[in-house]
Amino acid sequence: MTPELEQPLDRLNRNDRPPTEADLRALLEVQGDDLRELYARADEVRRRAVGDEVHLRGIIEFSNYCHRRCDYCGIRAGSPGVKRYRMAPDEIVAQAVQARDWGFGTVVLQSGEDPWFTTDRVCDLLEKIKAEAGLAVTLSIGERPADDYSRFRAAGCDRYLLRFETSDRELFAKIHPDDDYDGRLACLDQIRAAGIQVGSGFMIGLPFSGLDVLARDLLFATQLDLDMIGCGPFIAHPDTPLGGHPAWADREIYFKAIALLRLMNPLSHIPATTAFDALCPNGRDLVLTRGGNVFMPNITPVAYRALYQLYPNKPCVDEDGGACARCIVRRLERLKRPPARGRGDSVKRGKGNG
Repeated sequence: MTPELEQPLDRLNRNDRPPTEADLRALLEVQGDDLRELYARADEVRRRAVGDEVHLRGIIEFSNYCHRRCDYCGIRAGSPGVKRYRMAPDEIVAQAVQARDWGFGTVVLQSGEDPWFTTDRVCDLLEKIKAEAGLAVTLSIGERPADDYSRFRAAGCDRYLLRFETSDRELFAKIHPDDDYDGRLACLDQIRAAGIQVGSGFMIGLPFSGLDVLARDLLFATQLDLDMIGCGPFIAHPDTPLGGHPAWADREIYFKAIALLRLMNPLSHIPATTAFDALCPNGRDLVLTRGGNVFMPNITPVAYRALYQLYPNKPCVDEDGGACARCIVRRLERLKRPPARGRGDSVKRGKGNG
């Protein structure tokens, strides 16, 4: 690393003198040998802090109904071309049992903000999955009333994933016309207070933003002290108000953000999110060599996969969960990274504690 970058790099994981936006802006602009050194250091910090094992989280996209109108999302309310579906609760439980048999330690239940799945229905679903599959369960079902999180925890929810999307209040309002920035952040506090491990993150490469916003996003995610930081490239569905906005010209920026997150958050779980494979064919593999330690394969039944189109070019829409499970094993073998066994709880706080 060139001498002028050593100092900002040294500050990435220091409490006495934390990095500034200017530090991160400089590191987001590195190229050539400095970039390779950044990735190497992130990978080494990952290895020392959380090990070589990759935690597998099987995602079940159980409903594409949503009452929100986010300006980039392919399942936003009112989209005329979306064929809506809901998996029956028994189908979801059966798929969770299958996830266990495929070797996953966690199942991620993901959906739009679907009012049909009331608090009682979600709690019933959690209890059945715990009883029949015995897996750790992550919910990713959007914003809920504060009391819901305590009920979800009591029913068996171990983790909750809710991205803050951007630390820029005005940008949040611009891309989420029917949502509230302060309300989103309040949900994260309520999730933690309920004793649930907290996952959040942001979209990399948002329109109407630049490296300054990205630097603030990195700092904000770190300040939240998250158990998992889930980030991915911004890719808008073409049939949305933000459809057609191009990816940033520097494709490495998406991976630089992951590397910096690892250097700033050594003990957080950082997943290789699906959208990285939409950015480039081996995107998730690259994340795992640049700080990532979690892989989240899609195990949604094939009958529904193509209907959960948050963005274009989503990978693996025609493969069943078993094929995805076998594929990830091969990918990890090539990377010489063993799949983890067990639940893969927060390294920071231990099993079941948010």
